[in-house]
Amino acid sequence: MEPAQNALGFADFLAQSDSVGKGALLILLVMSIATWYLIINKTLQLVRERRSSGAFLRDFWNASTVGALNSQVLAHAKENPFSRLARQALVAVRHHEQHGGARTGSSADASEFLTRSIRQALEEETARVESGLTVLASVGSTAPFVGLFGTVWGIYHALLNIGISGQGTLDKVAGPVGEALIMTAFGLAVAIPAVLAYNAFTRGNRVLVARLDSFAHDLFSFLTTGAQVSDPARVVEFRQQTLATAGAA
Repeated sequence: MEPAQNALGFADFLAQSDSVGKGALLILLVMSIATWYLIINKTLQLVRERRSSGAFLRDFWNASTVGALNSQVLAHAKENPFSRLARQALVAVRHHEQHGGARTGSSADASEFLTRSIRQALEEETARVESGLTVLASVGSTAPFVGLFGTVWGIYHALLNIGISGQGTLDKVAGPVGEALIMTAFGLAVAIPAVLAYNAFTRGNRVLVARLDSFAHDLFSFLTTGAQVSDPARVVEFRQQTLATAGAA
């Protein structure tokens, strides 16, 4: 005769788990939902912004005057980092013309005011694109340990129950211990997507911030001199990099 087999599997583990084990599972579930929400939301946001950025930058390079640039900024209803940066720079120029020029009248003061405004806009954009990365980093670093805690707690209760029942044979021990190890697998399943997404978004944000910084220099030159950058090679390279990124999205 074959010995009767106990019901094994995650459902049996969940039924036998106490509030601590279920709490660890709930934490992993919340972490997983938050991770995938951020991954999907930020991916869609990046796709929209890259497409909008490509359209805006084409108009920016075609603008021959500051007035034309202002019209292009106002015409782009879809927000993207480049148009937001240009909009804040134009607001700074108008503000200084209306309120600051009468006091100082110095072009150096106007340039310094514009530089500070652009730097502030860059910092705001950097903070905006990095939003959510802390959550991904936290999930990636803590989810395996939450799963490990659930495994240790499950093994402890499994061995405790086996000791009470007095059935310490291998077939009686392997099942409950194997069920408890599921929590470690869940922890890894939650952490791996979070780590991969964090690395991907971090690299993408680093590239975006570098291109924003390069665009800020061209924008500053345009607003202070009234003419586009006179280095065709650098402009063409920047166009190709930016439009290639927008097209890849």
